[in-house]
Amino acid sequence: MCGIFGIVCGSRGGSIELLKRAVETLRHRGPDDAGMEVIETGSGEIGFAHTRLSIIDVSPAGHQPMHDPATGNWIVYNGEIYNFRDLRRELESAGEEFSSHSDTEVILAAYRVWGEGCLDRLRGMFAFGLWDAARKQLLLARDPMGIKPLYYSKSEKGFVFASEVRTILESGLVPQKLDRNGVLSYLSFGSVYEPWTIIEGISALPPGHVLTLNRGTIVVREYWNPLKSATGGDSVGRQSKQNGSREHLPEILRDAVLAHLVSDVPVGVFLSGGIDSSSLVAILSRAGVRANTFSLVFREAEFDEGQYSRAVAARFNTEHHEILTSERDTLAALPDALRAMDQPTIDGINTYLVSAKARAAGVKVALTGLGADEMFAGYSNFRRVPKMERVSAWSGRLPKTARRAVAKSMRAFAGRSDRNRKLAELAASEASSVHPYFVVRALFGPEERREFFASQDYRDVERQLATELEKPVKESARLDAVNRVSYLESHCYMKNTLLRDSDFMSMAHGLELRVPFLHRELVETCFRISGSSKLQGSLPKNLLLRSLGVELPAEIVKRPKRGFTLPFERWLRGEMRPVVEGALADEPGDDLLNPYAVQSVWKRFLAGETTWSRPWSLYVLRKWCEQHF
Repeated sequence: MCGIFGIVCGSRGGSIELLKRAVETLRHRGPDDAGMEVIETGSGEIGFAHTRLSIIDVSPAGHQPMHDPATGNWIVYNGEIYNFRDLRRELESAGEEFSSHSDTEVILAAYRVWGEGCLDRLRGMFAFGLWDAARKQLLLARDPMGIKPLYYSKSEKGFVFASEVRTILESGLVPQKLDRNGVLSYLSFGSVYEPWTIIEGISALPPGHVLTLNRGTIVVREYWNPLKSATGGDSVGRQSKQNGSREHLPEILRDAVLAHLVSDVPVGVFLSGGIDSSSLVAILSRAGVRANTFSLVFREAEFDEGQYSRAVAARFNTEHHEILTSERDTLAALPDALRAMDQPTIDGINTYLVSAKARAAGVKVALTGLGADEMFAGYSNFRRVPKMERVSAWSGRLPKTARRAVAKSMRAFAGRSDRNRKLAELAASEASSVHPYFVVRALFGPEERREFFASQDYRDVERQLATELEKPVKESARLDAVNRVSYLESHCYMKNTLLRDSDFMSMAHGLELRVPFLHRELVETCFRISGSSKLQGSLPKNLLLRSLGVELPAEIVKRPKRGFTLPFERWLRGEMRPVVEGALADEPGDDLLNPYAVQSVWKRFLAGETTWSRPWSLYVLRKWCEQHF
């Protein structure tokens, strides 16, 4: 796990200072080693920079940027390839030789033999830049689910890419200007939605895509899509479909989890005591692996869930470690957590806290249960959204005047709560204009967003956001309702919030998080299983529980679903009130948001008419801008 940076220049001699600066901005992602390389291209130069968190082949032989002497190719790579040893054996049988035991060298050899086709063979999380010396071409690639981030920008100053938006911004090659699409999507959902970023001119390479830059021409193409692969829409999908689906799920699940143990340093498991992380421990135990588990426990009883993680640890005889913290410790860490954000987000503070404590306890690699809710229908949205789809379809057949009358009545008589505002928005919309999923996930609705931008014309930006949101809805239209929600959750909320936050909040401490529930074969299998099968039974994620081959403790399975929550509601009314209130009262110098609309949100929060997440989102955006502009 590492940090990567690259720049393609039309002139010579201008890269080295940028590479040095990039290394410093990425040092937190790779504290174990760093490297730079300037490569002559004939028409200019390309510079690669890398900071390393040593996980596989921790010797100097794994140093990057890495060179392929057989082809002259170079690579900078961030991630882990879990099947690299199998690929290495296959390549060795074809006559290829290796000088290290790293997965980086395997990627270079795989590209040498199979070209871009090697991407279909890689199983893991990755983002890399590869200079193809023969073609004089730069290739960027990102893993299928978007576990690892990769950003790029092209201007008259050159082409640049990096693991973090901040690295590109701090290079000075991109103006310090907020992207209107990025800001609008952030206000809509609490995180910036790809392909946009919070900075104008910087884009995210989509998951499962490859970008090539050749003589100034950029081409981006998709090499994997979970829906096409799951239904046999490509050769890989047709091959994997032979494995069956539901009946083979226990075996596929087991293989996915065990694959994520590949490492030359110890691997731990973040154990919260919920179904997801407990399932990982159960699978490891059944495979004969005694897990090293880590749980964050609070001194305050209202936050502490230590009894559940202890029950799982006892049931499966793990080497269990409890990391004690307190509400005061957590509150004190908030400023550092805000500074760790690569892009503004209303989430991720919990990951920052857990990662900090785990790294201090000596953990370098940890498995997490992220992705289980999306793949096994764990959210309430899997039952709620299909019902809302039916209501939306019915209301969409009503005349526009009737829809407006219904919405007006709801606003007038149902109160000013966030939930009622969302329902009124759904009632007022045409069936094709906004999918219920985005209504449920919305932070601020269209009317509230218009208030923020009262002095600006954001209609074009609203249309662009609507067009972008329509894409996953159309792509998943042929799925059943439950699997459609699964696709939307993984393509939108998980990718743009959970995975991104997990990456930069854990890497702020040099900690690698792995997500076995997003293993490629497992994802494809889950999309082949009917939605009705996922919701069968009275227990949550019953399909996952039945696939474990061992029972979890009853108190784990039957407990109400609860994430790792922090008392932001109380903090914003208590200890943090002066700080947040003061920040939201200041008028931004760039007239980003209407100050009266910002103050209205704060007043509604104090009056109990809106949740803490809305003023918190505005505070985070303001703090992020202060730090970087």
